[in-house]
Amino acid sequence: MTTPAFAAEATAILPELQTLRRDLHANPELGLQLPETQQRVLRDLEPLGLEITTGEGLTSIVAVLHGGRPGSSVLLRGDMDALPVVEQTGLAYASANGRMHACGHDLHTAGLVGAARLLAAHREELAGDVIFMFQPGEEGYGGAKVMIDEGLLDASGSRPVAAYGIHVAPGPRGMFVTRPGAVAAGSNQLTVTVRGRGGHGSQPHQVLDPVPVAAEIILALQTFVTRRFDAFDPIILSVTQLEGSDAVNVIPETATLRATVRTLSEKSLRRVQEEAPRLAEHIAAAHGQTAEVEFDVLYPVTLNDPGATEETLAWLGEEFGDQRVQTLPDPGMGSEDFSFVLNEVPGTFIMLATTPPDVDLATAEFNHSPRVLFDDEVLGDQAAALATLAWRKLASLAG
Repeated sequence: MTTPAFAAEATAILPELQTLRRDLHANPELGLQLPETQQRVLRDLEPLGLEITTGEGLTSIVAVLHGGRPGSSVLLRGDMDALPVVEQTGLAYASANGRMHACGHDLHTAGLVGAARLLAAHREELAGDVIFMFQPGEEGYGGAKVMIDEGLLDASGSRPVAAYGIHVAPGPRGMFVTRPGAVAAGSNQLTVTVRGRGGHGSQPHQVLDPVPVAAEIILALQTFVTRRFDAFDPIILSVTQLEGSDAVNVIPETATLRATVRTLSEKSLRRVQEEAPRLAEHIAAAHGQTAEVEFDVLYPVTLNDPGATEETLAWLGEEFGDQRVQTLPDPGMGSEDFSFVLNEVPGTFIMLATTPPDVDLATAEFNHSPRVLFDDEVLGDQAAALATLAWRKLASLAG
């Protein structure tokens, strides 16, 4: 079965995808509830004749395209939520509501709509079904897990045999990058509350000051990470919050620190989960104080299936040219809740470089910056890549 020329076909719909992306960019929403975004996407999907279900605990959209030929199911994902970032790009369609699509989810959404349009145009030849996953709440809300709990993976009537997602990032425009195995880190949160005895700032000898103990724990955690873990299975532990007294002349009862912890393996996760609390507790005890420790596992490691990723690299190379496809040498230490999907379904998570050609790659802002720029000229290729992966996977199984 011949694969349609999706990249060529996407050229015709690129202006409409850019309009959708820019509408979304100008009106970003946060978290699990994105009512305006949901309605905007539903308007674009309505003419396609898809089987559509909206979420109960979140404003998700699950759209199913049933192919004209029997076959398996494949899942394609695009996330829709923004960040609480005040935009500073100066774009004509910049957000003015104190929120920003600073991670490119507006492109992910528009690209997935494009993939739905491309595949729907070849519905009768499609050997199976495609589930289009429009997801709120990727930025720390675990929206993918909520959608799975609400029945996402059974939406077509059969569990998907493969899942694919594309995420935009800085880099030479139009380059597709991925790797087998770990492609993004697991995300976890460590909270340590040191409990002492408060009092006047001028009388530290009459109290148990938790602030220097918290500082000692912070330094010990950095040594712990660099000296107790294999450099080839690294973790990152960054203390990003520290709370003490509300008044400069008051020694507080408690001092609290919070850290983000990124891991690449179950082994490292288990070890830091067990040993970091013990380290904090013992340091506090050495100073006659106590430490209450919480360790929250948030997102798992994003693991690309080796076989699916080998197929992905080959199929993207055939569609766009081998010079536009690269194998990432190392995983990134950011996290991604598409990991919940890849825990259930073999598949591949891909990065697509989108830095505008007039921006110096050496100084290009990264995702989550208020000044980051993504070139939406890539939307046609993004849509075509997703459509190609779904089509080729279903065709390979039907064949």
